[in-house]
Amino acid sequence: MLRTYTIAFHGAEAAPVEVQCAMAPGIPGFSIVGLPDKTVTEARERVRAALSAMRIALPSQRITINLSPADMPKAGSHYDLPIALAILAALKVIPADVAEENTSMGELSLDGKLVPVAGALPAAFCAAEERRGLLCAEETAPEAAWVDAARVIGARSLAELVRHLTGAVPILPATAGMLSPRVDSRDLRDVKGQERAKRVLEIAAAGRHHLLMIGTPGAGKSMLSSRMPGLLPDLTPMEALETSMIHSVSGLLKGGGICRDRPFREPHHTASKAAIAGGGRAALPGEISLAHNGVLFMDELPEFAPAVLETLRQPMESGEVTVSRANAHVHYPCKFLMIAAANPCRCGYLSDANRACSQAPKCSEKYLARISGPMLDRFDLRIEIPAVAHCDLTMPPSGDTSVDVRQRVTAARNRQAERYAEIEGVSLNADIQGDLLDEVAEPDAEGRDLLLLAADRFKLSARGYHRILRVARTIADLEASDAIHRDHIAEALSYRISALRG
Repeated sequence: MLRTYTIAFHGAEAAPVEVQCAMAPGIPGFSIVGLPDKTVTEARERVRAALSAMRIALPSQRITINLSPADMPKAGSHYDLPIALAILAALKVIPADVAEENTSMGELSLDGKLVPVAGALPAAFCAAEERRGLLCAEETAPEAAWVDAARVIGARSLAELVRHLTGAVPILPATAGMLSPRVDSRDLRDVKGQERAKRVLEIAAAGRHHLLMIGTPGAGKSMLSSRMPGLLPDLTPMEALETSMIHSVSGLLKGGGICRDRPFREPHHTASKAAIAGGGRAALPGEISLAHNGVLFMDELPEFAPAVLETLRQPMESGEVTVSRANAHVHYPCKFLMIAAANPCRCGYLSDANRACSQAPKCSEKYLARISGPMLDRFDLRIEIPAVAHCDLTMPPSGDTSVDVRQRVTAARNRQAERYAEIEGVSLNADIQGDLLDEVAEPDAEGRDLLLLAADRFKLSARGYHRILRVARTIADLEASDAIHRDHIAEALSYRISALRG
């Protein structure tokens, strides 16, 4: 029996799979066992054609390929290459010890070319943990080379890879893809007016607080939201790794480089639950996981199906989503900053008596009621975006640039990182809860009295009470203040009860 190795994906991670090949006398046949799906079983024909293109015929024997462990589901076309290498090792075309020293992944075309597949980055991590090299398509090698470039080999075809493994024509190790410089084409300074909204964006960016904006069409909600990535600092090395692993599994990494800028995802309101939360036949990550460590912008929030919005409630709290299937439970991280925008009613002109529909103001209550109370309760910041005055539109750009705001946001995040350095699972103020919240977000006497008075008057929920404390802690961090004062609580309250109460 000859063997080589590949991987099986479990969420954003990869697990090692041993590919065993046995050839025995009997009726000629080619079977693949070990819980393969339809794509894996079809590898028989692709491998047979690829070997034929190399003038290699399968022997008149019974060929059995076992994918071990046999109780782990196997899916994907990346099993083509390891199956072909196991057969070539059994035929003594390539050395058996060389086949066992490498993990391989790649789809084979009928003429023997290697087709790139998603997931090279987690595959490289798995291979490195098993102390093996990685063999893959040339296009995905720069991505995998970020892990261990010296042991990543990218080839254009199966024949080229065979020549390398036999020592006839060695292939140079891959080189990690280049990181492109950060380009911020959308500057906050381009937004005219809306000074209150700009302030809220800064607070949301500093503490990763979810934000809901309600305003008339054309007020600038989408324009403001698109500026959020420019206010956020670059991904830390650990964040870049987490984000790139998810994007690699989804096939979104291009050019061999890992994620450097924070992702900005803006799904359409027709998106399904599986598209937002993750799922499908292969339990792939959804938009909330693709927005991990970045921004999820949901425009026209009430237009999303209520069932889709309800799936967001738990991930917004926990920062993790579980995609459950009959044979597996896949976990994806999803610590994202959610920015939602909505019109005050379906026509959008509730505050303008000349343009509002005949059903105002009942149309607003009915329209916004599509967003449930528990969902609204998870937004730390809620503001009304008024229409921009015409005189503001004629004024030249003014105010802070995105770079100016990003510097303040970075300083505030550094304070939080230092404060929570020894606490696992907590990096920003949005993550704190329980005893830690009481410890780091305790306001002074005047601030506490104001918060208790507001909580009683506006009937704040316990979640709303705690979220005000978190926002106040972030406002204090932006001012480099260790203590939370009354004015910090007052500002946090104004963002909680201004648009919708509770």
